[in-house]
Amino acid sequence: MSKNVFLLALLTFSLFTASAQSDRYFPPRGADWMQKDPVDLGMNTEELDRAVTYAQTHEYSGATDLRQAILKGFEREPYHEILGPVKRRGGPAGMILKNGYLVASWGDIQRVDMTFSVTKSFLSTTAGLAKDRGLLRSESDLVASYIWDGTFDGAHNAKVKWSHLLQQNSDWSGSLWGLKDWADRPPREGGVDDWKNRPLREPGTVMEYNDVRVNVLSYSLTHLWRQPLPEVLKNELMDPIGASSTWRWYGYDHAWTVIDGYKMQSVTGGGHSGGGIFISAEDMARFGLLFLGRGVWDGDRILSEGWIDAATTPSKPNPNYGYMWWLNQPGDRHWKELPDSIYYAAGFGGNFIVIAPEQDLVMVLRWLEPSEIEAFVTQVFKALP
Repeated sequence: MSKNVFLLALLTFSLFTASAQSDRYFPPRGADWMQKDPVDLGMNTEELDRAVTYAQTHEYSGATDLRQAILKGFEREPYHEILGPVKRRGGPAGMILKNGYLVASWGDIQRVDMTFSVTKSFLSTTAGLAKDRGLLRSESDLVASYIWDGTFDGAHNAKVKWSHLLQQNSDWSGSLWGLKDWADRPPREGGVDDWKNRPLREPGTVMEYNDVRVNVLSYSLTHLWRQPLPEVLKNELMDPIGASSTWRWYGYDHAWTVIDGYKMQSVTGGGHSGGGIFISAEDMARFGLLFLGRGVWDGDRILSEGWIDAATTPSKPNPNYGYMWWLNQPGDRHWKELPDSIYYAAGFGGNFIVIAPEQDLVMVLRWLEPSEIEAFVTQVFKALP
């Protein structure tokens, strides 16, 4: 591509983005979300109704008592126990936004529920805010150059970069808050001795979904910010986008650290031992709408475009995973009949924030059977022109 053609394409994209931003609705703080008839936005009402019915009739099959669901879901883990707050869940609920307007909703969208690993996408965003504020120079930096308290000591852990923690391919080895990395989601084969004595993989080469290492990221970001992360998220992002005062972010009951003489809780990036973000569908939708707007909320820049691009770039070990966002790219989790530009946050029990940038769509789901998310999104796309 010639330089002139590239510049013309860039200008066209910028004008398109600016036009989309100006046409997009952003709900004011404390106001009811403005609804529009789907037909006015070019959508097929009957097909959209089928999507809502699908979500309502494919509820997560686990117990509504989430203590039971958690203990059952992670029963293979040695030493697994509930260490933080847990809340009984509600029923299926969700929202579909087109151009920011609410075109469909079901269930109680203001009910505060656990959101499990959707929390990870909020957690990675606090890293993006740290980079935007100059606290984090680069995701390619070694974490040990910022966190020098022994967490990243040793020949292996010293090689871990921020990007490795964000992409879950660090293979950080150790224990945090009494929890050992090897005991979190162990492989099907082998036993305790095999898991404990496994060979360590070079950071950046193998993705492994692991909450202990996610919580190492949370601990490290708490020390980077020198503030509790719920306070950071509230002041830097959730208040500016008009979120309610009902959401909470918890850690394990014993997960406390001292910074500058102040005792602070190090929060979790999920809820499979309790904790994580407890939030309503409406506040999840605001977070999704910020990402749909590429970090801009009603004309105000909250998060840099550069961070959003980095967060949604496929990692080398797993093309379906960025900075704690799942990406609809060719790979094991590819939704082949849907656009590759889709990305989403996903949590235990069927909690999702799905963003379809090209279609100006945000979908929030609570308590959908997790295996049904692709079918649900496919049905929503049938409602589009």
